[in-house]
Amino acid sequence: MKREEQLVVKIENGTVIDHIPSSKLFEVINLLHLEDIKESAVVIGYNLESKKFGRKSLIKVFNKYFTDAELNLLSVVAPNVTLCIIKNFEVVEKKKVVMPKEVRGIVKCANPKCITNNEPMETVFHSNGEEKHTLTCHYCSKEQSLEGLKLVN
Repeated sequence: MKREEQLVVKIENGTVIDHIPSSKLFEVINLLHLEDIKESAVVIGYNLESKKFGRKSLIKVFNKYFTDAELNLLSVVAPNVTLCIIKNFEVVEKKKVVMPKEVRGIVKCANPKCITNNEPMETVFHSNGEEKHTLTCHYCSKEQSLEGLKLVN
């Protein structure tokens, strides 16, 4: 695709979250609470062509910059996303998400007997390292792959 044929508009200032697996797009939207953003435009590209990934999705949020803590939560559902900080139509910073050591209140434990599934309490998971792609429940020690995670509603 030629540069002149871009499907998604350029932004002057804001954040671009690129290389989101299309199957994970709506989880990323939920994690970042994009439905609550009222003061900025949000452009979502779903199932776009990508030479590197075949198909991908992306999100552009105008005039908003997320904290590292917010963005690193994405590593739970989309560990290979690329984040671009845009200022005056130029990419001023490009970074990858980093798995936090602890993930609270986002992921549901897969163990039906875990206390977090039977009592009203926040879930807590510990990262087993980015190369392992797993989290371990703080309460029942169940190890879970990032691939099969369910988000807390």
